[in-house]
Amino acid sequence: MLASMGAAALGAAGTTDIRSSCWASGSLSDDLVTVVNSPRRWTCAERAYSLEGERALLRFEIGANDVLPRYLFSRRSALAAVHLMAIDADGAIRQTSLPAGDLPSALSGGYFKAPLPGVTDDTRQVVVAFDLPSHRMTLERAYLSASDLSMGPEFLTSLLLLATLAGMLSMPVIFNAAFYRILREPFLLWHSMLTISLLLTILVSSGLAVVLFDPPAMTLSWMTTVIFGVTVASGAMFTHSFIEPGRMHPLLRRSLLYCAAWAMFLSLSHAAFPFVARPVQSTIYTAAFAPVVIIFILSVADALLRGSRAAKFQAVGYTPVIMAGLVRLATGVVPWLESNDAMLLFYVGCACEVLFTALGVADRFMAIKRQRDSARFEADTLERLSERDALTGLLNRRALEQNFETFRAEGYDTLAVLDLDHFKAINDAHGHVVGDAVLKAVAEALHADKQVHAFRLGGEEFVLLVRGDDAQARAERRRQAIPLVVANAVPRLGRPVTASMGVADASNADVEFAELYEQADDLLYEAKLSGRNRTKVALARGSKSHVDPAFGTLGK
Repeated sequence: MLASMGAAALGAAGTTDIRSSCWASGSLSDDLVTVVNSPRRWTCAERAYSLEGERALLRFEIGANDVLPRYLFSRRSALAAVHLMAIDADGAIRQTSLPAGDLPSALSGGYFKAPLPGVTDDTRQVVVAFDLPSHRMTLERAYLSASDLSMGPEFLTSLLLLATLAGMLSMPVIFNAAFYRILREPFLLWHSMLTISLLLTILVSSGLAVVLFDPPAMTLSWMTTVIFGVTVASGAMFTHSFIEPGRMHPLLRRSLLYCAAWAMFLSLSHAAFPFVARPVQSTIYTAAFAPVVIIFILSVADALLRGSRAAKFQAVGYTPVIMAGLVRLATGVVPWLESNDAMLLFYVGCACEVLFTALGVADRFMAIKRQRDSARFEADTLERLSERDALTGLLNRRALEQNFETFRAEGYDTLAVLDLDHFKAINDAHGHVVGDAVLKAVAEALHADKQVHAFRLGGEEFVLLVRGDDAQARAERRRQAIPLVVANAVPRLGRPVTASMGVADASNADVEFAELYEQADDLLYEAKLSGRNRTKVALARGSKSHVDPAFGTLGK
């Protein structure tokens, strides 16, 4: 902070430049020559500039050994006009005036320049009058110089560093765009907005804007004010949406919304109406951001105390920017301190913001992605469990009905309905534990073929979906495998467990599941009436036949 407060802004006045020696104030109706020639109007002992008067004047003494200046340079801020007077040793005065809209921007970051009226070897003083100045920095930072910054190696190096920083700021926007396609979280949008506003701040507050676009100084002045409001507002909204749910007090989280709205209101009103309360407006404007800074610090601190992982990245990334804000706040409010915008510290803060908050966004993104993937996995697991019979592990009726068209598209055109013969007698004689063991063994017998999907509809009723040219034969082999598999799994039954089956073929017909199931179920009923332990097959849609002799029958 001390280094930032003592350092000159990038590209500011050099050692050969001339600073003001005295200042005065007056009204717009005062004659400039009269004020210049009134010694009592001038204050030379102190530099505590005041904005109380409508017009502020600065006097620059030109020494015999000074390089003759050609331009006035000063910090950009809202004003009405600039009047420049060159006064020679014999009292001759040359004067020019420029309205604020005609002031060009200087290559020195954040400065405007105005050409002086012919300064010669005889010139002893230059007097500059600012009409309706709105910020003390315009008076504090004014100086005369022979030229603007040259496009030499040092200046190009500084621009290269700023351009590198701007490039760093552009990378999170690209990353956020990629992340947002996968995970549509609002904090990605607010972080992009914050990064873009910081990028624009660097552009308009440095010489980059002059090199690239060269807009008028007053245009850059109000743009800087508006962009600052957008930066603060987007930072508040980013914090509001970035800190994990439950990791910040609800009142603080809600206060961040008000901070965003307050910052936009302040910046827009100050940019649109810079002269409403001109003598104190810049001080009030600066002081009005104090609650925003306090709420932001409290929000991050509260989130840290509550164990927020995201707040750790914000605390580190935002510390230099907050420090720059505190410097601006203190020097802009305390009257006896010279205003300092702490631009070097701000640039360092931008780099930290890029590095640490981008890491924080990536970390939060991965955490949310893990949570989402875990939730999806759990949902898929529950979905699979809801489609499985808990006892046998076979798919259930829900899975059959919901996926029937998919199975049909994969070639499973043959549907068989099976029902165990006299299963109630097994439960009555041996109990439900043995009955459950029988059902598990039946499931094993039915599910042994990759060309067959087996389902348990409930009780002792099963369904097979079969594909292939020999689908009916495959279904029959599964039915005939039941007695042997059950006998090996449950040897104490004392008698074979058989099943009856009805088979319907839909390979040449476009039928719904309900219709095909009803057809196979009717055939199962016929198999039961015919003595059980057999299969009834529909050879073609609408016709019925007994089991193909090649299948054989058991237990007749």
